[in-house]
Amino acid sequence: MMPFGFFFDPTMLLLIPALLFAGWAQLKVKSTYAKFSQVGTRSGLSGAEVAARILRDSGIDLSDSPSSNPGRPACGLEAIPGELTDHYDPRDRVLRLSDGIYSGRSVAALGIAAHEVGHAVQHARAFAPLMLRNVVYPVCSFGSMLAWPLFFVGFFFHIKILIPLGIALYILAVFFTVLTLPVEFDASRRALKCLSSGGYLTTDELAGARKVLTAAALTYVAATAMAILELVRMLILARGRD
Repeated sequence: MMPFGFFFDPTMLLLIPALLFAGWAQLKVKSTYAKFSQVGTRSGLSGAEVAARILRDSGIDLSDSPSSNPGRPACGLEAIPGELTDHYDPRDRVLRLSDGIYSGRSVAALGIAAHEVGHAVQHARAFAPLMLRNVVYPVCSFGSMLAWPLFFVGFFFHIKILIPLGIALYILAVFFTVLTLPVEFDASRRALKCLSSGGYLTTDELAGARKVLTAAALTYVAATAMAILELVRMLILARGRD
């Protein structure tokens, strides 16, 4: 049985700021989305329509429609259940938008749809941080699952080799969260640029979309902060075991 005191050791105090930040970020994104999902746009276009147009304007064909140029990149576009479950799948090259974003005609819907298109454009343009993230994802995902179990076993059973191994694997997970930041920030930058240059949102509507995407970005910053502080906690515990 693991020592009870381990779960409440002083190093856990390090996580409190990140936990508070993460909780605030989640509330911020939900409240901002709720607000701007009620604000319609003058264009009257849906998230799916804007996504398809931005893909086309970026030289990317919808994969379910015939392409006049076989050499052009393609991307699928489909609706999925849930709220804020939107994502771009680089393995299948499919842009999946939640029902509210796919058919929504609000400032929030267009902002989020354009952000996800930004990832498809990154993929088509071989944006370095995204390509690197795609390559390291399997290893980092594997590492994040094994890091703490190995660290715990090494810590409690005094198997010293497992402690640095767990730390090394967790460093990979931290690297992935850090690498996610430029990918997400760049996708939002591309989204706002396309929404403005394409005339899909007016100046005041664009300000609302920026608030939605900024709030969403805070969740990634919070996840990174939490991962870094968890790593610091690991290092402190490991040093105390020496």
